[in-house]
Amino acid sequence: MRFSIAFSVLEDLRLGFKASFMPAILAILKSPLLLFRPSALKRLMFFEVWKRYGGCADQGGTEVKKGLITPYAGGVVLDLGAGLGHTARYLDLSKVTKYIALEPNTLMHEGIRKEAAPYGFTESSGTLQLLSCGAEDTETIVSEIGGQVDTLISILMLCSVPNPKKTIETLMDKVLKPGGQFLFYEHVANRSWEVRVWQYLWTPIWAMFFDGCALNRPTDVYIRNLTCWKAVPEVMAEGDRVGTWGKEGEDLDSLFFHQVGRFIKKD
Repeated sequence: MRFSIAFSVLEDLRLGFKASFMPAILAILKSPLLLFRPSALKRLMFFEVWKRYGGCADQGGTEVKKGLITPYAGGVVLDLGAGLGHTARYLDLSKVTKYIALEPNTLMHEGIRKEAAPYGFTESSGTLQLLSCGAEDTETIVSEIGGQVDTLISILMLCSVPNPKKTIETLMDKVLKPGGQFLFYEHVANRSWEVRVWQYLWTPIWAMFFDGCALNRPTDVYIRNLTCWKAVPEVMAEGDRVGTWGKEGEDLDSLFFHQVGRFIKKD
């Protein structure tokens, strides 16, 4: 493993600190009780980071999302951890009847509205709905949306949910319709044990600036191992991609090792 890879997160940490430090200090001066609300403070810091760099992160995954979301997402779509709503730009309005953006960080909500509107998704038309609960709160999700969804999308968010294995299993069981599909693009634990060591070492520091994001989760393994999926030969049509695959052109030693996937739930 190259030395440069092991310390590649330092520049991102510097930028994250630069973007969030002063807004956090000003917020604390305005409301000192924030010091006793670490979760709220972390969300404020991540909002400032994502406000500045979320667009760049979206651009880095543009081709992946065009190949994953645009051709497959349809019906009622639930975007887990919507951030500032960048997923909306990849949705085909002729196939998607409603875009539900789940984002527990309510500081992001106005950004979601602004991002989604040019693509035809608005609250006034009934094609946009915002949820402020966490992905693990499946009872609230089902209650708020009035049932299950046709498509679940997860873009770089399962790295930060509590109890990820259980949360993923419950989402697929309770929130996704039979015959519905799950689309994801996540950074996961690297296949190389040498890289994984560095992912584990950096995660506590990284999580401080990026709202609990873990670099070392085998999220793709949790997803693949679920028993609710149809067998691949049953659902593959000519030109379809089902299962998991990597990000084209990515350095296999990256601390941000990505996996992309599409799975279809049994009827």
